[in-house]
Amino acid sequence: MDRGISVFLADDNIIVREGVRALLSAGGDIEVVGVGADYDSLVGGAVEAAPQVVVTDIRMPPTFTDEGIRGAKEVRKRLPGTGVVVLSQYDDPEYAIELLSEDAAGYAYLLKDRVADGDQLVRAIQAVSTGGSMLDPHIVDAMLRPVSGVAGLSAGDEELLRQVAQGTPAKAIAMAGKTTETAVNEDIGNLFLKLAQQASAGVQAAVDKLKLLHAAIVRREEQGDTLSRLLPGGVAEMVLRDGSRPGETQRLEVTVLMSDIRGYTAIAEDADPVSLAGQLNEHRAAMNRAILGEGGTVMQFVGDAVMATFGAPVPQPDHAALALRAALGMHQEQHLLNARWEGEGLPPFLLGIGLSTGEVAAALLGSEERLEYTLVGDTVNLAQRIQQWAAGGEVVLSETTYAALPAAPPADHLEPQTVKGRHAAVGGWRIRNGSRPGT
Repeated sequence: MDRGISVFLADDNIIVREGVRALLSAGGDIEVVGVGADYDSLVGGAVEAAPQVVVTDIRMPPTFTDEGIRGAKEVRKRLPGTGVVVLSQYDDPEYAIELLSEDAAGYAYLLKDRVADGDQLVRAIQAVSTGGSMLDPHIVDAMLRPVSGVAGLSAGDEELLRQVAQGTPAKAIAMAGKTTETAVNEDIGNLFLKLAQQASAGVQAAVDKLKLLHAAIVRREEQGDTLSRLLPGGVAEMVLRDGSRPGETQRLEVTVLMSDIRGYTAIAEDADPVSLAGQLNEHRAAMNRAILGEGGTVMQFVGDAVMATFGAPVPQPDHAALALRAALGMHQEQHLLNARWEGEGLPPFLLGIGLSTGEVAAALLGSEERLEYTLVGDTVNLAQRIQQWAAGGEVVLSETTYAALPAAPPADHLEPQTVKGRHAAVGGWRIRNGSRPGT
């Protein structure tokens, strides 16, 4: 669109509001189409302006509690597909969990005092406008390490406290420490006793940590669910269970899946942006179902593209077969969506999908923008290249993926050709038309 991304801005502090407006105006590709200062003007103004993204404070009139979050969710109900960026001065994970408790797609949570750092706010707006998500890295850190630094505790107590707060089972703690589950449970009991004694003596740090520890235990499932929306499937569980940290790398054999909507630029040029955002959300939900249904990990959505992997973060010996079944399932899911969209006068999406099998390095990486699970290696690059060989409704396999399948599917061999980023020519296999849904 010529005018860029349309944004509605809500904050009761006129200085903050105008400062953010000026920051966004300097970007050039973002247009502020309206402003609000309380719950009513946020909801009413945003519904009238129909922006692609709402940027809002949390606490506003009339009660100065959670009007921004409630208002943003109300706007999403009335205008499905609207992205939401919440700006807050509170780095308590509870606010982020409340915001993301229903659906993380299209939501971002940033701290006000870091909004001017680089282009974090602009990146967040761009992400949520296409259904993506973003959390301030300080919030992610607080989610992963909800308690630390309790006065009077030994280093061993601190470590035990951290593991309990993360929800690590006593059995897992015992195995890592080469002790017994009974001994760990006794240590946990003594730890709570120490905190309780300090709290009874009026040590505020102990009181605070008891509250945080209680909240961490009560909310562990909610936090795990929230992280599972912000990180690829299985990665959040790995982080919470094993305490994986940014920078740790695994060498894995995987099959990478790349999908892209054919002719999406032309579709976007003619489509209503709100309707198109709704279609993208439905498309992504359907792709999730197909990928997760075969045990895959959805790595990321970038615009109309989908990247998934099979065999990471948990190794799967039959990852190539699972990936192929998922790819065919994605076509079937999209075929069903297209049939419904036709009755609603919406344009269909036709997918081209590429699969590549090989070794990758897998790592949980932290950045200024987000915490991200990443795969690195030629296998990823090749999946992207051969995906471009697939027409709408087709699946193309690399030679290594085809060879890794337990049974050869009906497919036509593609003569080797050069692809960007590789010196040697590569071949592939195109799944025959009979495997395509709706043909």
